[in-house]
Amino acid sequence: MPAVTPDESAESSVPRRLLAVATRLFAEKGFDRTSVQEIVDAANVTKGAMYHYFDSKDDLLAEIYARVLRLQMSRLAEIARQDGPVAERVRRAAADVVVSTIDNLDDATISFRSLHQLSPAKQREVRDERRRYHELFRSLITEGQERGVFTDRVPADIVVDFYFGSVHHLSTWYHPEGALSPQQIGDHYADLLLTALQSA
Repeated sequence: MPAVTPDESAESSVPRRLLAVATRLFAEKGFDRTSVQEIVDAANVTKGAMYHYFDSKDDLLAEIYARVLRLQMSRLAEIARQDGPVAERVRRAAADVVVSTIDNLDDATISFRSLHQLSPAKQREVRDERRRYHELFRSLITEGQERGVFTDRVPADIVVDFYFGSVHHLSTWYHPEGALSPQQIGDHYADLLLTALQSA
């Protein structure tokens, strides 16, 4: 593997710095109350450098959402393609999305509060990415229903919408100093989902 030169390392760190700073500022102040100038000043880059990587503040917000979703999608795809009982795969997937959301709580907070402020085109992109994730998760529910492992009294679409509605609200109440660890909360969420899906 070729060595990375200092210039290449510095170059690649610019978008990471911009995203790190934007994430902190958006979480602290809100997307609409954070200016591009504040972001570039805190990241110690010029506006020209920012616009080299991101066309707008919208792009920063969309990428903050997308990077967590990419992580979650990768982990869900790995769980979905594994062998083993479908109920266990659903349990792992359900707990994982809770844990990964808590592990990226600033991103989740920003997404919950600010995604509606994206341009219509960016909102469509975000919805498309989220829909692909939900569709893969739903395919596990459907598999369990078809095998008779899960009840089919409630359509899989509604099950998925209900579950992720709860997950998306984590940022409104979770506190790191709470009594339960992220994994414990994830396990409780997964238990609730599996209990609701139990076949009669």
